[in-house]
Amino acid sequence: MVSCTEFMPLYSELFKYLENKGGKQEVIKYWNFISDEYVEQSLGEEIRKHGLKGCWNYWNKSLNEEACEFSMTYDEEKNFFEIDMKGCPSKGMINKLGYMNPYNDYCGHCDVLYSRVAKRYGIEIKGDYENVDKACCRIVARKVEDKK
Repeated sequence: MVSCTEFMPLYSELFKYLENKGGKQEVIKYWNFISDEYVEQSLGEEIRKHGLKGCWNYWNKSLNEEACEFSMTYDEEKNFFEIDMKGCPSKGMINKLGYMNPYNDYCGHCDVLYSRVAKRYGIEIKGDYENVDKACCRIVARKVEDKK
Protein backbone atom coordinates (compact mmCIF):
# COMPACT_ATOMS: atom_id res chain seq x y z
CA MET A 1 0.00 0.00 0.00
CA VAL A 2 1.31 3.44 -0.91
CA SER A 3 1.44 5.93 1.94
CA CYS A 4 -0.20 9.32 1.47
CA THR A 5 3.18 10.92 2.11
CA GLU A 6 4.49 9.35 -1.12
CA PHE A 7 2.33 11.83 -3.02
CA MET A 8 3.71 14.96 -1.33
CA PRO A 9 6.45 15.67 -3.89
CA LEU A 10 3.82 15.37 -6.62
CA TYR A 11 1.56 17.85 -4.82
CA SER A 12 4.44 20.27 -4.44
CA GLU A 13 5.20 20.03 -8.15
CA LEU A 14 1.51 20.43 -9.01
CA PHE A 15 1.34 23.64 -6.98
CA LYS A 16 4.38 24.97 -8.84
CA TYR A 17 2.86 24.01 -12.19
CA LEU A 18 -0.45 25.72 -11.40
CA GLU A 19 1.30 28.88 -10.28
CA ASN A 20 3.47 28.93 -13.41
CA LYS A 21 0.38 28.51 -15.62
CA GLY A 22 -2.00 30.95 -13.94
CA GLY A 23 -0.40 32.62 -10.94
CA LYS A 24 -1.00 32.12 -7.23
CA GLN A 25 -4.76 32.51 -7.77
CA GLU A 26 -4.76 29.20 -9.69
CA VAL A 27 -3.16 27.44 -6.74
CA ILE A 28 -5.73 28.97 -4.37
CA LYS A 29 -8.52 27.96 -6.76
CA TYR A 30 -7.27 24.36 -6.66
CA TRP A 31 -7.00 24.42 -2.87
CA ASN A 32 -10.54 25.80 -2.62
CA PHE A 33 -11.78 22.99 -4.85
CA ILE A 34 -10.11 20.34 -2.67
CA SER A 35 -11.52 22.02 0.43
CA ASP A 36 -15.06 22.09 -0.94
CA GLU A 37 -15.05 18.62 -2.46
CA TYR A 38 -13.04 16.62 0.06
CA VAL A 39 -12.37 18.42 3.32
CA GLU A 40 -16.00 19.50 3.62
CA GLN A 41 -17.06 15.85 3.62
CA SER A 42 -14.66 14.85 6.37
CA LEU A 43 -13.81 17.82 8.61
CA GLY A 44 -17.14 19.51 7.84
CA GLU A 45 -19.09 16.43 8.89
CA GLU A 46 -17.18 16.18 12.17
CA ILE A 47 -17.80 19.85 12.98
CA ARG A 48 -21.50 19.58 12.08
CA LYS A 49 -21.89 16.63 14.43
CA HIS A 50 -19.58 17.65 17.28
CA GLY A 51 -18.77 21.36 17.00
CA LEU A 52 -15.24 22.31 18.02
CA LYS A 53 -14.62 18.77 19.32
CA GLY A 54 -15.10 17.66 15.72
CA CYS A 55 -11.78 19.37 14.95
CA TRP A 56 -10.10 17.19 17.56
CA ASN A 57 -11.83 14.07 16.18
CA TYR A 58 -10.80 14.84 12.61
CA TRP A 59 -7.15 15.66 13.28
CA ASN A 60 -6.69 12.91 15.85
CA LYS A 61 -7.53 10.41 13.13
CA SER A 62 -5.76 12.03 10.19
CA LEU A 63 -2.54 13.05 11.95
CA ASN A 64 -2.15 9.61 13.48
CA GLU A 65 -2.75 7.98 10.08
CA GLU A 66 -0.02 10.20 8.62
CA ALA A 67 2.35 9.35 11.50
CA CYS A 68 2.91 12.99 12.39
CA GLU A 69 4.83 14.11 15.43
CA PHE A 70 2.31 16.38 17.17
CA SER A 71 0.39 17.22 20.30
CA MET A 72 -3.20 18.39 20.51
CA THR A 73 -5.13 20.24 23.17
CA TYR A 74 -8.91 20.47 23.36
CA ASP A 75 -10.59 22.42 26.14
CA GLU A 76 -14.35 22.68 25.78
CA GLU A 77 -14.73 25.15 28.65
CA LYS A 78 -12.14 27.52 27.21
CA ASN A 79 -13.50 27.05 23.68
CA PHE A 80 -10.02 26.08 22.52
CA PHE A 81 -8.45 23.53 20.20
CA GLU A 82 -4.77 23.52 19.27
CA ILE A 83 -2.39 21.43 17.22
CA ASP A 84 1.31 21.80 17.82
CA MET A 85 2.95 20.10 14.85
CA LYS A 86 6.46 19.15 15.84
CA GLY A 87 7.20 17.08 12.77
CA CYS A 88 5.03 17.15 9.67
CA PRO A 89 6.02 14.06 7.69
CA SER A 90 5.05 15.50 4.31
CA LYS A 91 6.86 18.84 4.69
CA GLY A 92 9.76 17.07 6.39
CA MET A 93 10.01 14.60 3.52
CA ILE A 94 9.94 17.35 0.91
CA ASN A 95 12.54 19.37 2.81
CA LYS A 96 14.91 16.38 2.80
CA LEU A 97 14.63 15.65 -0.91
CA GLY A 98 17.84 16.61 -2.59
CA TYR A 99 16.53 16.57 -6.13
CA MET A 100 13.76 19.19 -5.91
CA ASN A 101 12.86 22.46 -4.29
CA PRO A 102 9.48 22.48 -2.52
CA TYR A 103 6.74 24.81 -3.67
CA ASN A 104 7.42 28.15 -1.97
CA ASP A 105 4.08 28.13 -0.10
CA TYR A 106 3.60 24.39 0.26
CA CYS A 107 2.15 24.67 3.77
CA GLY A 108 -0.32 27.33 2.64
CA HIS A 109 -2.65 24.58 1.53
CA CYS A 110 -3.37 23.63 5.15
CA ASP A 111 -4.52 27.13 5.99
CA VAL A 112 -6.83 27.35 2.97
CA LEU A 113 -8.24 23.81 3.06
CA TYR A 114 -9.19 23.71 6.73
CA SER A 115 -9.98 27.33 7.55
CA ARG A 116 -12.41 27.52 4.65
CA VAL A 117 -14.49 24.62 5.96
CA ALA A 118 -14.32 25.53 9.65
CA LYS A 119 -15.45 29.10 8.95
CA ARG A 120 -18.73 27.79 7.49
CA TYR A 121 -19.53 26.36 10.93
CA GLY A 122 -18.48 29.35 12.99
CA ILE A 123 -14.99 28.15 13.85
CA GLU A 124 -12.00 30.39 13.32
CA ILE A 125 -8.64 28.78 12.63
CA LYS A 126 -5.44 30.75 12.94
CA GLY A 127 -2.09 29.29 12.02
CA ASP A 128 1.45 30.05 12.99
CA TYR A 129 3.57 28.94 10.03
CA GLU A 130 6.80 30.63 11.08
CA ASN A 131 8.76 27.38 11.36
CA VAL A 132 7.52 25.45 8.33
CA ASP A 133 11.09 25.24 7.05
CA LYS A 134 11.59 22.88 10.02
CA ALA A 135 8.31 21.02 9.29
CA CYS A 136 6.71 22.62 12.37
CA CYS A 137 3.58 24.71 12.71
CA ARG A 138 0.80 25.48 15.15
CA ILE A 139 -2.90 26.04 14.61
CA VAL A 140 -5.50 27.28 17.05
CA ALA A 141 -9.24 26.90 16.49
CA ARG A 142 -11.99 28.64 18.43
CA LYS A 143 -15.73 28.76 18.07
CA VAL A 144 -16.66 32.32 17.10
CA GLU A 145 -19.38 33.67 19.34
CA ASP A 146 -22.29 35.57 17.83
CA LYS A 147 -21.97 39.25 18.57
CA LYS A 148 -25.69 39.98 18.20
